[in-house]
Parts: sequence; structure tokens; C-alpha cells
Amino acid sequence: MIGRISGRLVLKQPPLLLVDVGGVGYEIEAPMSTFYKLPAVGEAVTLQTHLTVREDAHLLFGFATGTEKTLFRELIKISGVGPKLALTVLSGVSVEDFWNTIRAGDVARLTKLPGVGRKTAERLVIEMRDKAGAEGESGAGIRLAVDSSALGEAKSALTALGYKPAEIQRFTEAVYKDGMSTEQIIQEALKRAVK
Repeated sequence: MIGRISGRLVLKQPPLLLVDVGGVGYEIEAPMSTFYKLPAVGEAVTLQTHLTVREDAHLLFGFATGTEKTLFRELIKISGVGPKLALTVLSGVSVEDFWNTIRAGDVARLTKLPGVGRKTAERLVIEMRDKAGAEGESGAGIRLAVDSSALGEAKSALTALGYKPAEIQRFTEAVYKDGMSTEQIIQEALKRAVK
């Protein structure tokens, strides 16, 4: 199992990262909460990772913190929740807010995340409620930070997260101001999406 990667950040194209480790480029998929914390391209980066081995591919997922990685692993244990949906959940809500939502049994808030239907949201609440006390208290919430880029990249990232073009247009028009970075636009759009 590949548990951690340290190297030079070569590419940031949500949800994909490319990290050069001793001349080998690792393609890593990451949630937006991790993208907000990344350094600039060309700088050193360390990510907590989870390797998924399938018949047709080896997929590497990266996280800024151990709490994100732990939540990702808990999510993919739930029936009907695969790695892509787990990334979407982590992209749409902080770890702390996720556990608070589970403790509150707020199914409606979970259904506002793309790809999370009512049945999946109910399953998440039921199956993760027991873990919400321990994980939620020990896990420091991921607070979204800021990086740099633009509106087109933000729209591409939101598309990759499963939002529909009409939703993306509505969210970005409502939040976009001149001078905002890609991450700021995405962050504000995701906040609006889960309200």
C-alpha cells in the first residue's frame, strides 16, 4: 500500500494532481479540500494517500491531512459509495461539518452534494452515526484555504465533481468577483450548492 507521497508538484488540474517523486510521476486524484491547501506548481508537496487496486487500474487518491484520508476510507466502506463519490463528499463539505451533519442526522444537507441521493444520504447517516462521536471529536475540520487560478478552471472542476452546467453557471455567477482565484470561486460555489 502507498500511504504517503512526497515530491514536487508538477500539475494541478482538479481532480487530478501529478507529483514527481525521484523522476516518477504519480497521478493522484484529490478532493477540492486538498486542492485548497496545495503549494504552487513546482514546489514540494506531501500527501497522505490511499491506493485502490481494481482489475483494470491502480488508482491513487491523495489528501492534505490524515483526517481526510480516514473519512475517505470510512466512506468507501459504505455500500453504494465508491471513491469518486467519496471525493465529491470531501470536496463539498469539511470533515468537521460532515461529522456534524451525520450527528444531526441531516439527510437533506447530504442530498445537496452531487451524486448523493436520498437513499445514499440515509445510508450514510445510519451507518456512520456510531463513528460520528469518536471521529468527529478527534478529527480537526478541514478549513478551506486559498490558492490561485480562474473562472474557467473553477467551472471545469465543478463539472468534474458532478454538477450540471446550469447549476455551475448559477453558482459561479452568484459568487464570482474580479480577482478571485479558482479555489475561492469553487469554495464559494460549493458553499452555495449545499445551502
